[in-house]
Amino acid sequence: MRHLISVADLERTDIERILDRAESFAEVGRRDIKKVPTLRGRTIVSLFLEASTRTSSSFELAAKRLSADVVSIRSSGSSADKGESLQDMVATLSAYDPAAFIVRSPEVGAASLVTRWTEASVINAGDGKHEHPSQALLDLFALRRRMGSIEGASVWFVGDVLHSRVARSGIQAFTKLGAKVTVCGPPTLIPRGIEALGCSVSHTLEGSEKADVIYALRLQRERMGEAFLPSLREYAARYQIDSRSLGPRQLLMHPGPVNRGVELASDVIDDPRSLIAEQVASGVYVRMAILYELLSGSGPRRESGEATTTTDIARHPEIGQPA
Repeated sequence: MRHLISVADLERTDIERILDRAESFAEVGRRDIKKVPTLRGRTIVSLFLEASTRTSSSFELAAKRLSADVVSIRSSGSSADKGESLQDMVATLSAYDPAAFIVRSPEVGAASLVTRWTEASVINAGDGKHEHPSQALLDLFALRRRMGSIEGASVWFVGDVLHSRVARSGIQAFTKLGAKVTVCGPPTLIPRGIEALGCSVSHTLEGSEKADVIYALRLQRERMGEAFLPSLREYAARYQIDSRSLGPRQLLMHPGPVNRGVELASDVIDDPRSLIAEQVASGVYVRMAILYELLSGSGPRRESGEATTTTDIARHPEIGQPA
């Protein structure tokens, strides 16, 4: 792997390898000193041209735990405010000789374009309503830890599927690991032809009681006009997940941030059936594994004594020392 742009580029074996490596980094994360020297001397550019809390912070923490130097660029206060193009920004930042660009943009295909303008690896951290592959991988990681296996599991994505890059990546990733996926929402919020990704479609919650996992999607009001919904009250009445609609053995997921009282009732967010906090925690380990997968074999020659494999990272005592 050189880039991570789309889940479609990953085979099942690629996904499982990343998840297994994330388990090793989770073991490191339980230690007092959490940094490893894997990417010492490498530079990672975090280029976020769209608002983000969870993705940007976890990618930055993941890079720093791998001992990389991180350059963080946000649209507000950057040269983007002055009209500089994405291509020119990448050219400027390439002067720092980065090993990787982590790119979030409101424009579909932005991360793919960046691969044409740099020799560095590129990670798509969300491009418009297209894809968000690292979110799908961390969701799989959190769910696999809770369920043990995803093979044959029934997963319902409920809500604003039309504007959700999380849903597009998630459908592909979950089906590649053997899950059966259904998307559910108002007809105006279900994209035409979504079944081509390998899922089925429902416009009501009828039948969702048989699902193993309910994955509620954020209602992305910033991406839609008034024509998509009659009202938030009507949407909540038909599609909100609360303690009564969530079965005793069902698991609940949400990519965050949550619109409390809209897609989820407050009583289920902190419920034991909820994996929301586990999804956030998983982000650091999975994004460490992604950076490791893309960069560990292409950097400067390792210093003597540095870990060379994920197994070494989890096992070697020098990992407990400052990087």
